[in-house]
Amino acid sequence: MRSVKTLLAVGALAVTTLSCGDVVRQGRSPMFLVIDRLAGQRGGGDDSEFGNPVHSDVLTLVTSPDPCTSEKPCKAVFSDPGEAELRLVPKNIAAPSVPSTNNAVTITRVRVAYKRADGRNTPGTDVPYPYDGAATGTVAEDGTLLLPFELVRHVAKKEAPLVQLVDNGQIITTIAEVTFYGQDLVGNDISVTGTIQIDFGNFGDF
Repeated sequence: MRSVKTLLAVGALAVTTLSCGDVVRQGRSPMFLVIDRLAGQRGGGDDSEFGNPVHSDVLTLVTSPDPCTSEKPCKAVFSDPGEAELRLVPKNIAAPSVPSTNNAVTITRVRVAYKRADGRNTPGTDVPYPYDGAATGTVAEDGTLLLPFELVRHVAKKEAPLVQLVDNGQIITTIAEVTFYGQDLVGNDISVTGTIQIDFGNFGDF
């Protein structure tokens, strides 16, 4: 009898643990936050379109304004912008209902962390430090949101390991994990993570 009770208790605990893990992973919002597109752009007024991968220039030579010229360009460091296209998807597709304005999600924060495929991931030595930044926008219950954010900060290009790339001619290829955090209008937390490739180096400017 005791063995049966013990098995039942263990089973109940296992179900409870799985349920808690599911709640932590998915959150209590009745909607999933989905990234339809995650892209970036080389900073410094580059006219190229947002895309993936991103060639992040650790040092840019500019020819304007004065006293910068083509003969004597100035050295500059620019952050790299990113943008994400977000939308919402109902969790319960078996019993679909019309989403209400309560299901709209306001994004308030973004976190960017960098990793390398070779497993060398020490921040400040192998990859830039991760950071949390502000990014605000609201995803309507039946619409999409194009949200701009800072993909690579200025300061990251002045710290190791990126600052060494100015002179050593090497390229560091990373995968950036970008996580957006927000809440729906009734206070349920919700988040989503996407990835984008970033190649860091001192690329040519002319």
